[in-house]
Amino acid sequence: MTTEYGGDHLDFRGGEFKGPFTAKAEYREHAPAPSALDALPARAVGFTGRDGELQALLDAFDPSASGAGPEAVVVAAVSGLGGIGKTALAVEAGHEACRKGWFPGGVLFVDLHGYDEEPVMAGQALEALLRALSTEPEHIPTGVDARAALYRSALAARARERGPVLVLADNASSPAQVRPLLPGGGAGHRLLVTSRDRLPQLGARLLALGELTPEEAYDLLDRALRIAHPTDSRVADDAEAAEKLAALCGHLPLALQIAAALLVVDPGKSLGELAAELAESRDPLGHLNDGERSVRAAFDLSYKRLPPEQARVLRLLALAPGPDASDEVVAALVGADAPPVQDLEALVRAHLVERGRGSGRRRWRLHDLVRVFGVGVVAGDAGLVEEGETARERVLGFYYGWVFAADAWLRWLPGRPVPGRFGGRGEALGWLDGERAGLVAAMEWADEERFAGTAVRLAVCLGEYLYWRRHFDDWVVVGRAALEAAGRLGDRTDEANAWIGLGNALRGAGRVADAIDALTCARDLHQAVGDRQREAIAWGNLGLALREAGRVAETVDAHTRARDLYQAVGDRHREAMAWNNLGSALQEAGRVAEAIEALTRARDLHQDAGDRHREAMTWQTLGVTLSEAGRVAEAVEEYGKALEIYREFEDWYRTGQVLQNLALVHEPAGRPAEARACWLQAADAYAQAGDTAKADQARTRGEQQQ
Repeated sequence: MTTEYGGDHLDFRGGEFKGPFTAKAEYREHAPAPSALDALPARAVGFTGRDGELQALLDAFDPSASGAGPEAVVVAAVSGLGGIGKTALAVEAGHEACRKGWFPGGVLFVDLHGYDEEPVMAGQALEALLRALSTEPEHIPTGVDARAALYRSALAARARERGPVLVLADNASSPAQVRPLLPGGGAGHRLLVTSRDRLPQLGARLLALGELTPEEAYDLLDRALRIAHPTDSRVADDAEAAEKLAALCGHLPLALQIAAALLVVDPGKSLGELAAELAESRDPLGHLNDGERSVRAAFDLSYKRLPPEQARVLRLLALAPGPDASDEVVAALVGADAPPVQDLEALVRAHLVERGRGSGRRRWRLHDLVRVFGVGVVAGDAGLVEEGETARERVLGFYYGWVFAADAWLRWLPGRPVPGRFGGRGEALGWLDGERAGLVAAMEWADEERFAGTAVRLAVCLGEYLYWRRHFDDWVVVGRAALEAAGRLGDRTDEANAWIGLGNALRGAGRVADAIDALTCARDLHQAVGDRQREAIAWGNLGLALREAGRVAETVDAHTRARDLYQAVGDRHREAMAWNNLGSALQEAGRVAEAIEALTRARDLHQDAGDRHREAMTWQTLGVTLSEAGRVAEAVEEYGKALEIYREFEDWYRTGQVLQNLALVHEPAGRPAEARACWLQAADAYAQAGDTAKADQARTRGEQQQ
C-alpha cells in the first residue's frame, strides 16, 4: 500500500498530521510511491541577500567537494534569532541543491515546532518521515531507536533506487529532537537543520545568521513592495527614509517583511511616515505586526523557554545603558560580584545575546529589537519594574564609584596620595574609553527622581575625561541632563556646577555665545551662595569663552578676577591656571611683557605643584608669546619642552598644536623641509586625537611645502 499527502510539508503532532493544509493519509494497492521531493516548501517570495551564507551551505553539501567519505559534511545547522530568516535560507539552499541535481532521491521536510508549547518529539518526526518514505503504518515500530534504525534503512534503500536524499528539519530546539534524524553515512544523504539555538552537539557544520546588511535590508523592502505592485517605487524614491526604516526594524528580515506588508496595504503611506510612527511609538513591537506575523510573538517563543535565571539576565541586560555592557556592568545589573557567564553563554547559544564588538574587556549586547522586547517585558509587570529600577540604581552607583576613582587619577599630581582602584592614569583612561557610551546613556536616567542625585555627581566626575578626550558633543548631553536634574532637586550649588560643565562643553563644541550665557549663570549662582572658589572657577572658564568670542578686554578682566579669588582662598594650583590664562589673554591684547611675566609665574607654580601637563600648556603659551615678540629661538625651545611632556601624556591634540606652531616658525624662516616635517607630524598627531579635519588641513599644508 502507498500513501498520498495533501500538505506541502510534514508535521506530525499529537498523533495526526498538521501543516499549512490538513494532511490526509490514504492507502491504495499498487499506487506509485510519493516523491519526497514534493515535500520541499516553495521558495520565500522576495528572498534576497544571504549570498555568502547560501554559498556556504551549498559548499558544505556539494558532493564533488565533500563526497561520501569520512570528511563529508553530513549535517549542517543554521541558527539565529527568531525572525532572522533561517527557514527561508534553508529552503532556498534546498531548491538550489535540487536544481544542481545533488539529491535525486528527493527532499524530506519536517517542521519540529521546537519552540511551541507542544514541540514535535523525535519519535513523531520519525513516524512522519517513514510514512513519507512509503513505509506502511503497521510496519512502523513504536520505540524511537527502532524507528531511527528503520528510517536509516529506508534512506539507504532510497539511495540505491534513486540516489541521495536531503532531509530538512526546521525549527529544532534541542539536539535530542534532531539526533535520531541523522541519516547515517556512506549513501550521500544530508541533514539540514534550523534552530534558534546553536547545536554543536550534532557534529554539524554550523552557520550562525546575523541581521541583514543595510544594503540587503533596503533590497528586501524594495523587492517586497514591487512584488505586490511592480510600479511601487516608494523605496527608490526615498532612500534615506528606507534606510531609517530598515534600521528601526533592526535589519531583521521578519520585521522588514512586516513593515513591507504594512506599506503594501496602505499605498498612500510613505516610508518616512511609517518610520516616524515606529520611532515615536512607545511600543514599536506592537507596530511590527501585520495580523499574521509578529516580531513580539517570535521573541516570546524563545523567552518562554528560558530558565528563570536566564530570563532574568535577559530582562536586566535590556535595561543596560549604551549599545553593550561589560562584565562589570552586567554583574551590577544582576546584583552579583561576578557576571553570570554561564547564563550569558547560554543566551548567546540561543541567539538572544551577542558578544559585543571591540577589543579589551568582554562585552555583551542585544539586538535592538530584542532590547525593545526585554524592556517591554519589564514594563508589563509591576514586580519586574521594581526589579529593573533597583538594577539601574546599582549600575548608576557602580558607574559613579568607578568614574570617581578614574577622575582622581586624571587629576592626580605627584606628592599627593595615590588614588586606588586603577593601576594608573592610562588604565583609568582605558576604562573610561570602554564605558563612555554607557556612561553618556546612563545620564539620560537623570530625568527620573530616583537617579537624579547620583547622575548629577556622575556628570561632575565625567567633565575632566570628556574634556581630555575632546568628546564635546557627549559632554553637552551630559551637561544638559545634569543641569535639568539639579534644577529639579533644587540644589543651587549643584545647579551652578552643572552650568559650568555645560558651559565648558558648549565652548568645546564651538557654541561660544551659548557657553558665555551658561558660564555667566554659573558665576552669578556661585556669587549668590557665597562660594568664592567655585566663583573663581566660573570666572576662569568664562574668560576662556570670552577670548574665543574676541572680547579681549573682558577676557583679561575675567582671568584677573579668577586669579585674585584663587589667591584669596589660597588655591595655588588653580592660581597657576589663572596666571596661564591671564598670560594668554595679555598676549592677545598686545601686552607682551606682562604676558611673559604672567606665564613665567604660571610655569613656576605648576612646577611647584608637580602638574606637568599644565606646565606643558604654559610652555606652549610662552612659545606663542615669544614667537609673537620675535624671540624665535626661545619660542622653539619652549615648544620643545611642551612637546616632550604632551607626548609623555599622549595628549595628541596638543602635540599637533605645538607641531603646527613649530611649522609656522619654520615657514617664514625659509626652512621648508623642517616645516613640512612638522606639518606632517602634526597631521599624524591630530589623526590620533580623532580630529580628522585638522589632520587633513595639516597634511595639505605639509604637502604644499617645497
